[in-house]
Amino acid sequence: MTVLETYEKRPKPLAQRLAIFAVVAVLVIWSAAGVEYKGIAAKGSEVAYGIVHGLLHPMTSMIFTTATDGVPYLIMQTIAIAVLGTLIGGLLAIPISFVASGNIVPKWVARIFRALILMIRTIPSLVWALVWIRVTGPGPFCGVLTQSVCSIGMISKMYITAIEDLDTGILESLDASGCNAFQKIRCGVIPQLSASFVSTIIYRFDINLKDASTLGIVGAGGIGAALNQAIASRRWVIVGAFLWALILLVLIIEYFSTKIRARLARGKA
Repeated sequence: MTVLETYEKRPKPLAQRLAIFAVVAVLVIWSAAGVEYKGIAAKGSEVAYGIVHGLLHPMTSMIFTTATDGVPYLIMQTIAIAVLGTLIGGLLAIPISFVASGNIVPKWVARIFRALILMIRTIPSLVWALVWIRVTGPGPFCGVLTQSVCSIGMISKMYITAIEDLDTGILESLDASGCNAFQKIRCGVIPQLSASFVSTIIYRFDINLKDASTLGIVGAGGIGAALNQAIASRRWVIVGAFLWALILLVLIIEYFSTKIRARLARGKA
């Protein structure tokens, strides 16, 4: 077959591309039709000005205080909620992930637990918070329970991917060497999974730290509740103090989490 004949028989995806473009265009038009723009709210400019004013003139007395309604206490409470929620969720996700991995257990068992994980991931964190508030009442403990459950959903999915990518050749070699089950787990499984598991935990902690601020709005503890009250009462200088604390906290956590994940993934600092 000549080069010209091969070229003439090349795939011609023009029709497929036009069909995809048409589908996307229809979805965009349909979505835009469902959005009703009513303009900016009457007090929208006032709120925007207040937030900018608060960021430029934050109340420093809220930042340098040890009171329970001050920024340091609320920030530490937010971090504590994220740490506990991530650790509890990460630990509970380990056994769930193993029984949801098709290369570890029978396929039908894995499907059952994957359906459970999917159910957890389907429900938004705010809905979980509203559920747990009815059980435990408002407060930091509700935030910890909410983040633990939400962490199980995401972390388990990442764990399953790592477990199913295990190099079985290493386990076969250890088995041929006469290693028992504990030795195979310690020398063949844990070294392959530890870096991936730790990286997933760090990534989820980064997410939980941001979610902890949002969950506080519905009464799940942390700085979110105080921030929501300050915005509702239009105390913009206090809002500015809270926002600066959150911005600095997220930047610091993002910097260190990125460094740690890069070191785990590539062996670089």
